[in-house]
Amino acid sequence: QVQLVESGGGLVQAGGSLRLSCAASGSGFAINAMGWYRQAPGKQRELVAAITSGGATNRADSVKGRFTISRDNAKNTVYLQMNSLKPEDTAVYYCAGGSVNWPSSRQPDYDYWGQGTQVTVSS
Repeated sequence: QVQLVESGGGLVQAGGSLRLSCAASGSGFAINAMGWYRQAPGKQRELVAAITSGGATNRADSVKGRFTISRDNAKNTVYLQMNSLKPEDTAVYYCAGGSVNWPSSRQPDYDYWGQGTQVTVSS
């Protein structure tokens, strides 16, 4: 049984920062790619950023220059540093983990999902 547990969401004013964390636990799993997705009300879930255990990354154009994904392989933890937040970043943010060895943007490539953490950016 694999669990992904997110933390760090909350309410912040536009221009502010938040740092999300996602820790993977369990046994018998092999997670290479880890990613952050988000889903705003009435919209489809979309990739924010992904990273492999080797450090290769992939980010959505809308967050480039503002969000940074990083990872601590020893702790099986992935982070999302979010700076210069905008109201349009408001969404539930989900952590995902998969065995693929590239920072995939495809949701079917991820086998494990967290329950999500709410990020709300006020104007």
